[in-house]
Amino acid sequence: MQLAVLAIYLLAALAPWLCSKHREQTSRILALLPAGLTLWFASHLPEIIAGGKVIQPYAWIPGLDISLTFVLDGLSLLFALLICGIGTFILLYAGSYLKGHHHLQRFYVVLLAFMGSMLGLVLSDNLITLFVFWELTSITSYLLIGFNHQDDKTRKAALQGLIVTVAGGLALLAGLILVAIAAGSYSIQEILGQADVLRDYPFYNAMLICLLLGAFTKSAQFPFHFWLPNAMAAPTPVSAYLHSATMVKAGIYLLARLSPELSGTELWILLLTSAGTLTLFTGALLAIRSTDMKKMLAYSTVMALGTLTLLLGLSTELALLAFSAYLLSHSLYKGALFMLAGILDHEAGSRDLRELAGLRRLLPVTALCTALAALSLAGLPPLLGFIGKELFLDALLQGPAAAWMLALVMLSAISGVGIALLIALRPFTGELRAPKPVEAIHEAPKDMLAGPVVLVAASLLLGLAPGLVEGLVLASSSAVLGAEQTGYLSLWHGFNLPLLLSFVSLVLGLVLFRFWGRVRYHLSKLNPLFARGPEAGYFALMQGLVDLASWQTAFLQNGSMRNYLRVLLLSFAGLTAYTLLSRYQLHWNWEVSLYLHELILALILLSAAVAACITASRLGAVAAMGAVGYSVALVFVLFSAPDLAITQILVETLTVLLLVLVLFRLPSFTRLSTPAERGRDALVAILCGGLMTLLIMITIDVQLFPPISDYMIEQSQPLAYGRNIVNVILVDFRALDTLGEIFVLALAALGVYAMIKFRPETAPGANHSAGTLILPPKVRKSETSDATLSDSPSQEKSP
Repeated sequence: MQLAVLAIYLLAALAPWLCSKHREQTSRILALLPAGLTLWFASHLPEIIAGGKVIQPYAWIPGLDISLTFVLDGLSLLFALLICGIGTFILLYAGSYLKGHHHLQRFYVVLLAFMGSMLGLVLSDNLITLFVFWELTSITSYLLIGFNHQDDKTRKAALQGLIVTVAGGLALLAGLILVAIAAGSYSIQEILGQADVLRDYPFYNAMLICLLLGAFTKSAQFPFHFWLPNAMAAPTPVSAYLHSATMVKAGIYLLARLSPELSGTELWILLLTSAGTLTLFTGALLAIRSTDMKKMLAYSTVMALGTLTLLLGLSTELALLAFSAYLLSHSLYKGALFMLAGILDHEAGSRDLRELAGLRRLLPVTALCTALAALSLAGLPPLLGFIGKELFLDALLQGPAAAWMLALVMLSAISGVGIALLIALRPFTGELRAPKPVEAIHEAPKDMLAGPVVLVAASLLLGLAPGLVEGLVLASSSAVLGAEQTGYLSLWHGFNLPLLLSFVSLVLGLVLFRFWGRVRYHLSKLNPLFARGPEAGYFALMQGLVDLASWQTAFLQNGSMRNYLRVLLLSFAGLTAYTLLSRYQLHWNWEVSLYLHELILALILLSAAVAACITASRLGAVAAMGAVGYSVALVFVLFSAPDLAITQILVETLTVLLLVLVLFRLPSFTRLSTPAERGRDALVAILCGGLMTLLIMITIDVQLFPPISDYMIEQSQPLAYGRNIVNVILVDFRALDTLGEIFVLALAALGVYAMIKFRPETAPGANHSAGTLILPPKVRKSETSDATLSDSPSQEKSP
């Protein structure tokens, strides 16, 4: 299985070369791999149906308990067959639909990478590996949705989908880590059977909410449903693939995979049933308002995703059997309908239901396939969609669903029938009407029709003979249930309440179809309400982020080095002081006893530091800093560190000399700050200095580990043959560090030497007659040193 995923990625890398070599045959060549993988996965059906499981381990990062182990059971096999099977027809369809497109090579690369990422996601046993593939699907779907990147709306739609799903992915990562901590493993197979451990985990509620945020954003659950219809900006092959077998089903797959361990609690049932019902109804309401076939189908996908979430929330055996059956039926008819909508757009020039009519004579195969797929969408016999719908209604009636849920489901079912009738009849009945001239309208090429024909035929065949797929559906629902499933699939269950509800929804759906225009007119009155929905919240959030970025850029990243330093120091002081005061007990019983000469030395240090800060002379500041350095050298002498003292004196002498040589060429100080600003800066300096002093005083009494100095003393003579321990440390134990310091000093010396040798009169732009260095006119005061340059022309002259 690892090789199967790797082969898809390798094929993606080879796609441009194949496209340049074989051109129009490329899609057929590329489709061979997913077709072969479909057959290979299908060969495992007998073993999986019999209750077996295929596990192929591979240690990726053993030290972090991250593996690339893949598992094939009923649930992952169902998804793998859909991903590879429908992916085969999507590649064929895309080669003809995008024929001649100048970015077709790039499309193949991203589509195959997306296919490999989705396949890796459903096969992964490790939670971290699953998350990696999860994020790869977000990135590749962003590239697919934004394929026509020249269009501004397309870019915005792609970015919206990416932001929503990746934000949910961050919450998902937190949830997965909590699951691993609670279960003690990142392996899903090892987590199985620990349902009680996870449900009794103290952070179960937080863990579940994080997981649901990831799943809900990915699978467009209310209130995150808005990104999915906007993703219709993608080419039709992308929409067909995302909606039928891949991207939007990823969140549903995650919930189904973790259902045996997390389901059954009150929070699980409440959140999933409520979100599923609201999503189902929202999709139905928005679908009936639409006139674009792709938009209508996208909202019907939102309905289906809500249905699947609702079934997972019910958590009964019948609900999970309905879940698997509905998942399969939806994938078949939705993939076909999207491709058929693309055929209408490709051949007739539009997919707007108001612009199309009477096309059945010109597009007979398309009309027949659309009618059959729409019947499955409506849940009418003898299509597989009817079986899924009947099981869904039965599970809803027998499960812990509230009355309001049943009412919203019935309204959605009526809307679903109306949508199906609009799609099946409106473009193909009545007087011929289409944007393209009649002579230009004809059936789509075989590669475009192959997918819809096969998927519709499968939906019809499996509806008439559900026993052909019963074993796979039972195996899938068993994996979601966590136990053996004992149900069955049948086209006819007798006269019962679910059948009556289906009949009621059919009759009222016909009424909705008949008065669709009036219904749309009345729903248009709710446009102000729709305009203030979750999508408006998304845009408000994004605008808030932009405003926040503008504010913090103006306040924090305003180009002032002083401001940067001030913010860094205050952040350090605030965080460190908070940690000290909130987590540690401070003892203030330090005994300070100083000799007279030590007190004098301390006063000299303090006076020199203050003088360096308040002097208006560069030379005075350098001298004061030199006094600080020499005072530190005296401290080393007092505490028996003559080597350090000598080093300090040499470095300090060299530094003072270099600074004097450089700074005397610069103009005098110019005060660019007010007394209040200088007082503020002094307060920040005192605060940070006092904090550092406090930290040093605290660390004197803290010894977490044995001192490393013992090792240095013991090993100085045996290892380095030196009795001067400081020298040994610098030359031997820290040789590379010392070498780096020497290199830095050498670079600084070169820079200083270049400045000393610099002659302003020889520089470009110098006025040789007047001996004045003319600054470029575009250089502003803020672009130079903010404490060294004055606006006064007299200070621009060289000494």
